[in-house]
Amino acid sequence: MTNKMVASKVVAIRFQPTGKVYHFDASEVADVKIGDYVLVSTSRGNELGQVVSLITDRSDFLEGGIKAIERLATPQELVVRRIWQERELEVLIDCRAQASKLGLRGVKFAKAEFSYDGSRLTFLYSVEGDESVDLKELRMQMRKVYRKSKIEMRQVGPRDVAKLYRGMGACGLEERCCSKFLTEFSPVSIRMAKAQGVSLNPQEITGLCGRLRCCLLYEYEEYVEARKRLPKRNKQVVTPKGKGKVVDVLPLKQVVIVQFDDERKIEFSRDEIQPYEELQAFQKKVNQPCNQHGNGNGNCGSA
Repeated sequence: MTNKMVASKVVAIRFQPTGKVYHFDASEVADVKIGDYVLVSTSRGNELGQVVSLITDRSDFLEGGIKAIERLATPQELVVRRIWQERELEVLIDCRAQASKLGLRGVKFAKAEFSYDGSRLTFLYSVEGDESVDLKELRMQMRKVYRKSKIEMRQVGPRDVAKLYRGMGACGLEERCCSKFLTEFSPVSIRMAKAQGVSLNPQEITGLCGRLRCCLLYEYEEYVEARKRLPKRNKQVVTPKGKGKVVDVLPLKQVVIVQFDDERKIEFSRDEIQPYEELQAFQKKVNQPCNQHGNGNGNCGSA
């Protein structure tokens, strides 16, 4: 098994433009290249995916193996896929209308997706709050209208919905990060905003999804590492201008703002300051008596 996988050709495939990446064995498909559409078998049935990269380091796929690509997609399959995709908006509008007739509340239908051959129709929806919703009647109505397709209802989270809707980012980018390049969502916490000194105003740190913005994660590790080398706020430090209190920390610049007793505020680099507590401890140690002279002042060996 191992020798077979070493000799295999592994490719990364996406089923959506900015969707999650999956890996497949392409050994049996000659001359497969980036950009090709291929037919693969998944837990939901056959799917068309696009090759987005060729994997050169196959060490992660030596054990257990991975599924193989069935074959390259035919031009006819790509045309049929496009025809089904062009119907998706119309189908979504129909689903929303049916949901309204049934009196479904608190459910947002974000997208309708046909499989490449129309054999499966999936409705992606989100629910307000944590309440469950019964969609059996709606599913039955959709089955009556789209008899040739297997109807599926799949719940997604608020961030997935925002990704589907696309649109401008709150920061001014023409397209939001989640729609443009994020393939997976990572956990984001308020701690990340605090570490970067970002305003905690909900309107400034939440996205269209109502969740903390994904971009809070981008520079978080750099801020954490940079902060380790600087004193925290309210710590007493000794500077070339005397003793003062740290009132602000600028991690990426590696500087702190120190306030003195006369209310002056001056910026100092990391090399210009010394923690007051550490300095006091050092001076106390220097002034302690040595072992040989119980009443000494700790300066044995001095000239």
